[in-house]
Amino acid sequence: MRILVTNDDGIHAPGLETLETIARHLSDDVWVVAPETDQSGVSHSLSLNDPLRLRQVSEKRFAVKGTPSDCVIMGVRHILKDHGPDLILSGVNRGQNVAEDVTYSGTIAGAMEGTILNVRSIALSQAYGPGGRSGIKWHCAAHHGPKVIAKILETGIEPGILVNVNFPDCEPDAVVGTAIAAQGQRNQALLAIDARQDGRGNPYFWLAFAKARFEPGHGTDLKAIAENRISVTPLRLDLTDEPTLTRFAQAFAE
Repeated sequence: MRILVTNDDGIHAPGLETLETIARHLSDDVWVVAPETDQSGVSHSLSLNDPLRLRQVSEKRFAVKGTPSDCVIMGVRHILKDHGPDLILSGVNRGQNVAEDVTYSGTIAGAMEGTILNVRSIALSQAYGPGGRSGIKWHCAAHHGPKVIAKILETGIEPGILVNVNFPDCEPDAVVGTAIAAQGQRNQALLAIDARQDGRGNPYFWLAFAKARFEPGHGTDLKAIAENRISVTPLRLDLTDEPTLTRFAQAFAE
């Protein structure tokens, strides 16, 4: 099995190294094509107005000056064009990708692009808590990742579907289990603008989330992570809402 590994945190990210380790538990034919720099939050964007610069870092490892979607396209259509990948793994992201994160995440977009190119694709993320980025438990993803991916592949991924996997912020032996979870929804009232001034008195702003008690919905990826479970969520490329499609069709037919 040939595996293509990518991410959105960049070619030097520790999560990418973790994912390479996971991939090598599944295959000895692992290729890495990742962004040259951090591309967090770029979603499914493509570099249409800039050239893609490709740099070979080492054997089977490449960096692209572009987005995660660019990287997957370069990997499938250029680097591995004569023998494409059987599986694309994107991550392991620095921080969870649940609820609305799915629409912003470059990690998810890497798997989404793979799915568009008809390659089975899985996105993986490692949650972290109050300890911040310095205390991320990468070994949780490293320990559980191979078995979770193997089970997903054994079960099968249908065309047009990608799988979003999130590992909780806990030690590997503290993981309660795996939850097949729906995409959750946060309280967007907590989204805030943090207004500041630089040294010259000019305003600048940070997007921020206010801290408040929040109860995640039952059966969601948010709930799974809160309960120290690995969340597994299948996502569809087709964003069409069929009930509304039918309702609109009936309305416009009148």
